This record gives sequence, structure tokens and C-alpha cells, in this order.
Amino acid sequence: MLSAEMLNGNVFVPGELIQQSAAQLSVEELQKLAESITVKVLSGEVLGSGIVIDKQGSVYTVLTNEHVLRSGEPTYQIQTPDGRVYTADLPQTVSFNGNDLALLQFRSAEANYAVASLGNSPTVGDEVFAAGFKFVEEPSQDRGLIFRTGKVSLVLDKALEGGYRIGYTNDIEKGMSGGPLLNLRGEVVSINGMHAEPLWGDPYVYEDGSEPEQKLKEQISRYSWGIPIETYVQLAPKTLTMMDVWARNVID
Repeated sequence: MLSAEMLNGNVFVPGELIQQSAAQLSVEELQKLAESITVKVLSGEVLGSGIVIDKQGSVYTVLTNEHVLRSGEPTYQIQTPDGRVYTADLPQTVSFNGNDLALLQFRSAEANYAVASLGNSPTVGDEVFAAGFKFVEEPSQDRGLIFRTGKVSLVLDKALEGGYRIGYTNDIEKGMSGGPLLNLRGEVVSINGMHAEPLWGDPYVYEDGSEPEQKLKEQISRYSWGIPIETYVQLAPKTLTMMDVWARNVID
């Protein structure tokens, strides 16, 4: 297993983006890295995806979408890349001010998991790589981690509801919400959360309640959407509390 820390030489400090000049990775390396930092979020069934974003001692923090957690009920679990399932807790002191973000924490005293490196938000034309676990009705249909290539096509001047600002051509499917959008250096630059051409509702409303012009709205609807990683960095607590994370046993 490739470690994000080994590939990027980066240690994440909540509340900070770390500048680095890591070399670009091959698509194969990027896929292996995505496999090492992307987890399944469970509540009886697979709810969505998540990113291992921090480690303090034996406690890991996973970043996902708030709507992923709303689709199930506690108790939540995290399934790590090695197939182990851990009971997960919700940090009690974290608020993302209406952005579609959420954190879970789990404890692993034995296994050692890779932690994602964070980059700066991409610009239009950047090549990006989306990862996550597609929702399936039957376990036999599970194809493992989905890894999709694409490019950034639109960056909005102001965010849509939930904090969505980054539009890209990668095909995001149900279940991939909460997974990472990586740049060529393997850094997380956005969190997947909204697929193109929604079948119902109108998610294309700005945070202030106004709506894009119709021409722009039609353009927006053609792309998948993510929340810039800077949004998480700006709102993440400087020190993630571990008081509510108890020692847990791996669920066989």
C-alpha cells in the first residue's frame, strides 16, 4: 500500500494548507494513493465515502459530506482499505457553518493507515481524479473503489448551497460523495458531493439564496461538484478533540 505521507512528504496540521512542490504522479500511482486514503462510511449499509484526513496517536479522523451521514442513522462505521470495520464517533465540537461537510473518528491501535495530503483548490483546465465507492444494491455488485479522470471546467465566484464551488467532468455516482478529488501531485483539492444532471430538486442555488442566471445554471448542471478543500481547512478546529473517541474493537 502506498502511503500518502510517503508519496507527498506532507503532514497535515488542521487549519493550515502546507505548500509543497511534490512531483506529479502517474495515473497508476494516483489510483493506488486514492485506494489508501479513501474509506467507506457505513450505517448497516454503505452510505458513501470518506477521506482519512488526520491521525493523532491511534485516532483517525475521516472527512465526508454531511448529507452522507444524514442518509443513515448512528451508530456509524468506517471500513478501511484493508477491509476492517471500525465503530466511528462524531466529534461533538465541530461545526462547518452550513457547508456539506462532516467528520467521523475511529481508533485503530494495531493497523496503520495512510493520511491524505492537502493541496490548493484547482483552476479551470486542471486535470483531476475523483475516487469513491459506488452504491450497489447487492454486495456481489461491488467493484471496489471507483477512480475517474477528468478536468476542472468551472470554478464559481461564490458557492452554491453546501459550499460547492468546483465543477469538473469526472463522472460522480451515488456513493462517491465524500470521496477525494485529487490533483496530479496526489493532493486532495476538493471533496466530491454532487453529481451532474440531478434527477430531482434544484441544487443550484447560491448560499445567499439567489440563483445563477439560466445560461450559467444550464452549464452548472453538466458537471459534478465538489467543495474546495480550503473550506475545510478554514473551518476545521485547530486541535480535533479526542475526548469522545473511546477504544473500540474491530468488528469482524
